[in-house]
Parts: sequence; structure tokens; C-alpha cells
Amino acid sequence: MDQQTSSPVTPSGRWQPTPRHAPFVVAIIAIALVMVWLTSMGQNSVAAAMMIVDPRAFPWDVFSSLNGRLDALSATLASGQIWRLITPDFLHFSWTHIIFNSVILWFLGSQIEWIDGKGRLLALFLVTSLGSNGLQYLVSGPLFGGLSGVVYGILGYCWISQRRWPRFQFPPALVTFALVWMVIGFTPIPEMIGVGRMANEAHLGGFISGLALAVIMPLRRRAR
Repeated sequence: MDQQTSSPVTPSGRWQPTPRHAPFVVAIIAIALVMVWLTSMGQNSVAAAMMIVDPRAFPWDVFSSLNGRLDALSATLASGQIWRLITPDFLHFSWTHIIFNSVILWFLGSQIEWIDGKGRLLALFLVTSLGSNGLQYLVSGPLFGGLSGVVYGILGYCWISQRRWPRFQFPPALVTFALVWMVIGFTPIPEMIGVGRMANEAHLGGFISGLALAVIMPLRRRAR
């Protein structure tokens, strides 16, 4: 197979990957889609099993204070349920929610996986998951989910890392739009227009985690 056929970059220079160029990203999206079906869009007991803390295992007033939320999380992790730090990523509560997250994750995540490597993308996924899920839980409790925090983390990573070594394709307006939308999320506007409550702290935690990784992690220039 020649280089032009195997490359995800078209002769015109446009990024156009296939699933074989980003299998890890494909796996993340596939798991999220399966979870939509298994959890009935986050409405059944399977969804509770994927939340960072099972809300059925504690009196609800426990989550009304930061100390209570910390105690519940500590008890959950002490029981060995470490997976709950990551599994909220795969909970989605509307088709709009999962479609938007999947599109951005595919567009940017595939570039990171192909150019910076699967190890870099895996580290980015884990760290931004912990940052976004952890901050959201500490502020609001366990009733949240979605890949939005990871998406914001990937966007933050691409934005800062791109300044150090230009290699990713994305419109600069995407960062502006994401930041404006994140700020709007902290206002009553989303509920007023029918979007519902947003996991704003997850967006913020993921974005900050992505920025930090872009600064801390050394650049890996993939041989072409």
C-alpha cells in the first residue's frame, strides 16, 4: 500500500482519517454508544452502577455537603470500585449530547492518536476523565455523565500544544466557541432555552487538565 493511501491526510492537506487510523477513539465512541442502549439513555439501574458514586448506596442528604460527598467517594473507592472514576464518561442523557461529543472526539482525538500516539491519547483520556469527573462530583454530587469533560480536555491540549508545535487541524473559532459555551453554562441560559443543566465543572476540570498536560508532557514528533 502506498503512502498516500495509508495516510489520513488527503493530497489537498485535509485531515480525513478512517477507523484504522484511530482505533482507540473508535473504541471509546463505540462503548459510549453501547452504554446508551444498556442504560436506556442513563435512566436505569445500569446507569447508577456507572456513576462515580452509586446514589442508591447512601442517603441523599449525604451529597448535600462537601464532607458528605468526600466520605461517600472514599467509601466507594475503599470498596474497590475504582472504575467509577472513569465510567461516568460513558453515560449520556440525550442523542444531541452523545453526537456532539463523538464528532469532536473523532475529529481531534484521531489526530492526537495518529500524530502523538495511542499512549499520549490514553494518558490524556485518563487524566482529563479524573479531572472532569472529580471536580463535577465534588461540586454537585453523582448525577452527571458524558464525554464532554474529555472533549474539553482534548481541545485544551490541542490548543496549547499547537502553539508549541503546529500539527493539528482545527478552526481557531472552535476554541472560542467552546470557551463561550462553557461560560454560558454557568448562567441560567441553558435551562431557559431548553438545553437543561450542564456539567459545567466537568467542562472546566477537563479543560484545565488538558491545558496542564499540554504544558507538562514533552512533545513527541512522530516520524512520517
